[in-house]
Amino acid sequence: MEFQPSTQETEKGFFTLFPGLCKGCGLCIEKCPKKSLDWSNVLGVYGTPSVRANNDCIACGICQNVCPDCAIHIEKKVKH
Repeated sequence: MEFQPSTQETEKGFFTLFPGLCKGCGLCIEKCPKKSLDWSNVLGVYGTPSVRANNDCIACGICQNVCPDCAIHIEKKVKH
């Protein structure tokens, strides 16, 4: 099975999830200071739900840092 990364653009940045690495542990959801992460309909590597962000995401990167499987990549938008 092939897992394509999915990138969501939010107001503050870009949230990229790699479903092939996400095991659905929920650490990112638990640690998000804005509560902007939730379960998605996309299944991860073990058949468990992966996560998605909403527009409350401030691209702080905490989810990326706590993910034990490096399944999340955050890119903050640059202010011009």
